[in-house]
Amino acid sequence: MNYLKLVLFLSLFSFLACKSQPAKISVQENRAVISDDSLLNLVQYKTFQYFWEGAEPLSGLACERIHLDGNYPENDKSVITSGGSGFGVMAILVGIERKFISREEGFMLLRKNVDWLSKSDRFHGAWSHWMYGETGKVRPFSPNDNGADIVETAYLMQGLLCVRQYFKDGNEAEKRLTEDIDKLWREVEWSWFTKGSTDVLYWHWSPDKGWKMNVPIKGYNECLITYVLAAASPTYAIPAEIYGKCWGQSGNIVTSNGGKYGYKLTLKHDHTEEYGGPLFWSHYSFLGLDPRELKDQYANYWEHNVNHTLINRQWCIENPKGYKGYGENCWGLTASYSTKFYGAHAPGDKNDLGVISPTAALSSFPYTPEYSMQALKHFYYDLGDKIWGIYGFYDAFSEEAEWYPTDYLAIDQGPIVVMIENYRSGLLWNLFMSCPEVHNGLNKLGFSYNNNKPILK
Repeated sequence: MNYLKLVLFLSLFSFLACKSQPAKISVQENRAVISDDSLLNLVQYKTFQYFWEGAEPLSGLACERIHLDGNYPENDKSVITSGGSGFGVMAILVGIERKFISREEGFMLLRKNVDWLSKSDRFHGAWSHWMYGETGKVRPFSPNDNGADIVETAYLMQGLLCVRQYFKDGNEAEKRLTEDIDKLWREVEWSWFTKGSTDVLYWHWSPDKGWKMNVPIKGYNECLITYVLAAASPTYAIPAEIYGKCWGQSGNIVTSNGGKYGYKLTLKHDHTEEYGGPLFWSHYSFLGLDPRELKDQYANYWEHNVNHTLINRQWCIENPKGYKGYGENCWGLTASYSTKFYGAHAPGDKNDLGVISPTAALSSFPYTPEYSMQALKHFYYDLGDKIWGIYGFYDAFSEEAEWYPTDYLAIDQGPIVVMIENYRSGLLWNLFMSCPEVHNGLNKLGFSYNNNKPILK
């Protein structure tokens, strides 16, 4: 029985079991118990469908959001997310490798993606945060954010470089795709976003508002990949000293007393020195950038990301705010939909609203495989259809508020597929780290492995 047939069989088995059992039977008793490996396959397959069946039809890229109830913010139904699309093209590669789709099917979608991106609005080679699928024009993220977003561009380019490496030794059509991706990569003017200085890298630029957003990209947060790619660019590279001055805040990014529950953190950002912030900080930059044994002057990134995850889980176990449902099998605070529309959920009195986001624990599989599997089984077997739909687990839920929306966000679905695959096979880490430019950028910024040797090709 091939995998797709197995998925259909298990789905039908669970559906029929639910229909044939009395209402008092728990979700656990209604779902067929399958092996851990099969459960990972199932979660990846269903979540992958967000980027396959759920793709915006004209571009084939990732919709910013999919609401199964059809209730969207104004003019948002066909909006594409550039960063989420970067995660999405990585998910397509997983789909090919896991045989959810054929190599030819995946290639055709990715060809469509690249053709559309090459014609869409760009500003000094960079894409905006949101675009309309019908036109490729900017959908403003905010009144002053209607142009280039270099961080979202970094997420998109992280994914496209993985696609380039995947097809680089393929047939003639596949090689043409890699050449077109390389052209887009070379056209991103990373150095433009420094305003010509060696002190600051800025997040946004607008053709009519200029630098009005004026947001420097300082650490520590989700933006590390932006510096790696900006330093790695073969055409518009930033000077290395910006990394220390802006991202590293001239050394102030480092803390000597960060961490909680016995887990050490060496990096801080604003008020999050103790708990490490929302978990997407340990996910987005590391979908392609391999954190294993990676370090620089500021941190050992594997240790930091593992400890960040363990602190997040332990907060949910300690549950100082007494929220219903929290515990060792139900944890994970990160940016997602919220009972207050959207929130950057994290440990701490102000940032924990009683909302669990499945992407937090599931995208942490490389860091905490045993604990992430415990959470996965609880989500799937115990909570079941309350939080599970056609594209896998819904974005967020709150047992405390009895809140179970049937909504999805691309930036949360993508890391689930990709990081589970990195845990299982290292696929995206291996592809991204095979880029010669990435090694040049890492070396330029002073990264090394734990043995203190420079990064080698």
